[in-house]
Amino acid sequence: MKTDRLTPSRRAPARAIAMTARCLTAMVGGYAAASALASLLARMLPASRAEATAWGMILSFLIYALLALWAFHERRLHRVAAIIWGSAILSAALLWLMGPRP
Repeated sequence: MKTDRLTPSRRAPARAIAMTARCLTAMVGGYAAASALASLLARMLPASRAEATAWGMILSFLIYALLALWAFHERRLHRVAAIIWGSAILSAALLWLMGPRP
């Protein structure tokens, strides 16, 4: 009887860390990216403030869902993290540079 199959592999801790990083990127980074992108979209739309905010809020749910699904579909964790966290930081920086809406 072989007991090799019952022992955990040596790569199990690395896989657990990678999955934890992927989950945090999908949940926290996806939320940060979706909210920053939605705020940027609401800021840039040429509609009234209330209408642009409503469109940004509606689209933020779609953006968050798509980012979370893509985070678990893509094989390379570094690509997922770079795109999600990069878009969150870039959108937030653009919002900060644009300042408040007049």
